[in-house]
Amino acid sequence: MNRYPLWKYLIVLVALAIGLIYTLPNLFGESPAVQVSSAKSTVRLETNLISHVEELLKNNNIPTTGSYFEQNGPSATARFRFDSTDVQLKAKDLIERDLNKGASLPDYTVALNLMPASPAWLTALGAHPMHLGLDLRGGVHFLLQVDMQGALTARYDSMVADARSVLREAKIPVGNIERDGQALRLSFASEDERDRAQTEMRRSMPDLAFTPSGNNGLNARLTDTAVIQVQSNALKQNITTLHNRINELGVAEPLIQQQGSDRIVVQLPGVQDVAKAKEILGRTATLELRMVEDSPAAVAALNSGTVPFGLERYTERGGAPLLLRRQVILTGENLQDAQPGRDSQTQQPTVNLTLDNKGSRIFRDITRNNINKRMAIVLFENGVGEVVTAPVIRSEIPNGQVQISGSMNAQEAADISLLLRAGSLAAPMSIIEERTIGPSLGADNIRQGFNATLYGFIAIAIFIMLYYHLIGLFSTIGLTFNVLLLLAVLSMLQATLTLPGIAAIALTLGMAIDANVLINERIREELRNGASPQQAINLGFDRAWATIFDSNLTSLIVGVALLAFGSGPIRGFAVVHVIGILTSMFSSVVGVRALVNLWYGNRRRLQGISIGQVWKPQDKK
Repeated sequence: MNRYPLWKYLIVLVALAIGLIYTLPNLFGESPAVQVSSAKSTVRLETNLISHVEELLKNNNIPTTGSYFEQNGPSATARFRFDSTDVQLKAKDLIERDLNKGASLPDYTVALNLMPASPAWLTALGAHPMHLGLDLRGGVHFLLQVDMQGALTARYDSMVADARSVLREAKIPVGNIERDGQALRLSFASEDERDRAQTEMRRSMPDLAFTPSGNNGLNARLTDTAVIQVQSNALKQNITTLHNRINELGVAEPLIQQQGSDRIVVQLPGVQDVAKAKEILGRTATLELRMVEDSPAAVAALNSGTVPFGLERYTERGGAPLLLRRQVILTGENLQDAQPGRDSQTQQPTVNLTLDNKGSRIFRDITRNNINKRMAIVLFENGVGEVVTAPVIRSEIPNGQVQISGSMNAQEAADISLLLRAGSLAAPMSIIEERTIGPSLGADNIRQGFNATLYGFIAIAIFIMLYYHLIGLFSTIGLTFNVLLLLAVLSMLQATLTLPGIAAIALTLGMAIDANVLINERIREELRNGASPQQAINLGFDRAWATIFDSNLTSLIVGVALLAFGSGPIRGFAVVHVIGILTSMFSSVVGVRALVNLWYGNRRRLQGISIGQVWKPQDKK
């Protein structure tokens, strides 16, 4: 009657083993670490960097407790763990001096960070600690203001070229096209040409509203709907770009979300180097296509060390100087996609670009009119441009498919493709609020939250064992089992634990013991009604199940609603709450039942159950 088959006991044992293994990493805490990542797309992190830095630290008597190399797609990160923050700071300064050698534009980003201190054998099993939120781990908080006027200005600047291209294809002469504040001003020789231009542009550029002005002029402004769309797209692109950049810091579970109509909240748990975080957030990476000026006069001027008017000096990958025209043909705004590949004839690594419709039209005209001339593809990072390649235009390219090849290997091609896809910021941003939460404050929050949960658990355990005796002990073991499963699931999901999450754990303990109270009282009721001890156990668990299921289902519905519609701390609370309900049902119904079955199930002539005082009603005379 009260006997589980072997497979049920095995399920409980497996769940217990998983709970122990995946909960253990959370008990070891974190250690100070130094993280090294590439600061440029042209600099690749290799595994031999680990041995180089380890030798450097050894020669300077700086002990390290572990080194790790992580490859995430084309990007890589090296981390070095230390015993204390004092050693961490010394190591960071030493590594930065050695790798960057005081360069104004460093090749590597060397940042302070925190790493799990769990042993290697747990990491090898795939057991990692939960991520801790900003309030528990410490870190930096930024509130960024997006310059929406800057986004609109950039949009109008690009529409100047669009308007010129539309009128050229329609063969409508135009005197001048320029941006005047947040509007376009066009001038024509006659009223008829102005009307024809307005008709053609209204068809090709539906986002603009047109107003005729004096002297055969035409004003164009973005419609209200288009303005909202530009601002929304700028905000979304900035959030996407920030996600791509923050990956370089190796931040676990960063929070990047919109606040209001023009602000972005960025929270970076575990990041201690605020200056480095600002540097990463402010990075720009974009593409420009320009024509190369290689006339004899320009080459002679370059050799003499002078740069003629209207030209700019850049450096190719190999270090050779190059003169480019100031006029920008295309920018990264016209880029739809960038993928690594290989040339079909030479098998050299390439970066294959796909341009949008406007970019395709411009590129077709430029390549048709400049055959046998060189075009430079310039990659800008941190405001500094480098010529990736400067190929000779052999023929017209009409379909917007551009292939970059040059002095690059396959990995560099993949890195450049990734950086171009990540793109640059669609609108400038400024930091209007900055807060730093130190690791000591986070440690205090963890300690206080842990103590509150522990004392609550001890109080519940003492009461339940005094009131229900041996069955109360089984309930306490089941409660411990529930906490193990909850922490293990959160660790496996790599969820982020915050202070509201700790509150949810404490709430889960109180809710989990409710199920045991229902079971125990049901067993007492069956004993009062005259059932045998074995029957009382069986009926107590079976008949309490419906009540347990209903009560937990209603709580689960509320938790799912919080998870679906909440954000920030509310969502963190809901995640722990929902998982806690599921684990408590399993531990209370299956885990505790397994213990009771093991203790009482094999006793054929069971005379009584250690479940405390069973009050029986007195017969009235």
